[in-house]
Amino acid sequence: MDWLQVVILAVVQGLTEFLPISSSAHLILVPILGGDPDQGLAFDVALHLGSLAAVLLYFRQDIGRMTLSWTRSLSTRELDADSRLAWGVILGTIPVGLVGLIMQDFIETSLRSPIWIAWGLIIFGLLLGWVDWRHRGQRSEHQLRWKDVFWIGCAQALALFPGVSRSGITMTAGLMVGLNREGASRFSFLLSIPVTVLACLLKTYDLVKADTQVEWAPMAVGVILSGISAYLCIHYFLAFIKRIGMQPFVVYRVVLGAILLWMFL
Repeated sequence: MDWLQVVILAVVQGLTEFLPISSSAHLILVPILGGDPDQGLAFDVALHLGSLAAVLLYFRQDIGRMTLSWTRSLSTRELDADSRLAWGVILGTIPVGLVGLIMQDFIETSLRSPIWIAWGLIIFGLLLGWVDWRHRGQRSEHQLRWKDVFWIGCAQALALFPGVSRSGITMTAGLMVGLNREGASRFSFLLSIPVTVLACLLKTYDLVKADTQVEWAPMAVGVILSGISAYLCIHYFLAFIKRIGMQPFVVYRVVLGAILLWMFL
């Protein structure tokens, strides 16, 4: 990779990881549309590490409270708002972990084409727009019920298919079960932590097994730029989501999907 590709991919990953527009789709499409070689597994790991660092840093106080309350709940068997949220994040991660283990090879080899990405962007983008318009509620992430966690967790498993968007589908499910925009977004961001950790561990294992040569300088730059852009994305998304709503992202998804269909059909 040249340095321009490194910068573009890192910023694109950071900005799209937490917006409901599918980061995986953009990481696949950027080299295709730019005529560049695929960035490779090692660089993907670096970009996701940057995004992980950003969400951990942004939610560090929440994570600290949740961890303490969750640890205390193991001995007391009593749940407060923070421990319930921590358990929700853990339980909500199980479906995507199971589906990922079963279907990873099929998804990686069969569903990475621009056509599949285009349909994922359009269909699930329209679903997000409809749910945001008709079904959003007033509850925060601390008011999640166990059945809400189950449905959001199951929805997150769909994000393994490129074009769906992990943040987009979990926000959609959160709004559908009655969360407000901020609550759905914050729970989606917290859910990204264990998923990203698991994905990085799995990809790192694949790298070690394949004995892949690593270019450390581009990876270091990718981690830093991805982390900075992801942190800024989280901050401004949460600051403005109540005002702007989900519809601008829906329009972006539909337009991008339509352009891809026009280009590749």
